[in-house]
Amino acid sequence: MKRITTVIVNYRLKYFLEQTLLSVEEAYTEVDGRTIVIDNNSGDDSIDFLEERFPSVTFIRNKENVGFARANNQGFEMADTEFILVLNPDTIIGSDTLKDAVKWMDEHPECGAVGVKMIDGNGQFLPESKRSFPSTWNSFCKLFGLSSIFPKSRVFARYHLRYLHEDSPHEVPVLAGAFMLLRTELTKKVGGFDEDFFMYGEDMDLSYRMITDGMVNYYLPIPIIHYKGECTKTESLNYVKIFYEAMHIFYRKHYPRSSWMNKIVVKAAIIFRMCISVIKTKILNPITSLFKRKAKACDTYIVSRRPNNIIEILEAEGFSSNNIFKVQNINDIASLKKCANIILDDRDMNYQTIINTIQEYHKQNRYFHIFSSRNSIIISPKRQR
Repeated sequence: MKRITTVIVNYRLKYFLEQTLLSVEEAYTEVDGRTIVIDNNSGDDSIDFLEERFPSVTFIRNKENVGFARANNQGFEMADTEFILVLNPDTIIGSDTLKDAVKWMDEHPECGAVGVKMIDGNGQFLPESKRSFPSTWNSFCKLFGLSSIFPKSRVFARYHLRYLHEDSPHEVPVLAGAFMLLRTELTKKVGGFDEDFFMYGEDMDLSYRMITDGMVNYYLPIPIIHYKGECTKTESLNYVKIFYEAMHIFYRKHYPRSSWMNKIVVKAAIIFRMCISVIKTKILNPITSLFKRKAKACDTYIVSRRPNNIIEILEAEGFSSNNIFKVQNINDIASLKKCANIILDDRDMNYQTIINTIQEYHKQNRYFHIFSSRNSIIISPKRQR
């Protein structure tokens, strides 16, 4: 019996998903598992592209976009393993990730689910890796930015629990749906994801029901990469509306007596955040882009034993050869102080090494990218020019 069924919902992310699947295969060398990919009617060649490359993966093609919760439930129904891993298609896990997470579950029978330390593609810690339930006060602080202004406060920063150290394991209320390792029997017992949540909030709701059933959720400091914003563009007005209305659905379901108060807070916050989003996208971003164009270009460092074809790709994309440098030893980038693009060659590093490298060497104005040798492309969500 395989121990893990990995369920991944895809929507137009074939190159990111290919990395995810390759990293999962790498992790299966330590823990036996199977993978199911549900495509939510991407409308491109995502599945045709991936099916021939991953014959051991089960692919399901939905004829419409049924949402994150419902699509995952399709995978849950097919799971016959001890654990289910909910994983986003814009993540990279390491060879030790599943082994270490399963080991924790085996040693903690009271644990219903675990989440991990998510870092973005440049090594910055993502605070949504661990969260509390959205009480009216927590929601107010989150929605109006007080938790960002006072990130270590136990009063204002309770939504993302930022006062809990990111490099230590903690019992936490809410885990992120980008990576949730669940006990299969428990997940099916509590009914999987609530399909009233089309996108966002379903992970919070499932975490709540697991705790209500008497289990404990844990955050573990196991690093993975999550290219946040690739699944959804988090600055869009639609995202703001969907995300914060999901909080109201949660309140109406679990805290009906105070849902009216939360509704007022959420409605006010939606208007506030949408105004901020408009200001940012229509005014601030164009101004910032203007100054970036005037600024000196970042140098690009290729960490590879075979950099020539990477150089050709960069030059074809308009990068100046005067700003491209070859680096064989990753330690050579440790002392860089100026703006730098750093390209890691997947022919020379496995995904565990890539994750560890990005986490260890992350610094302001360092932008990491991965050269996908299988496709001769450079994968990065926000490349600096």
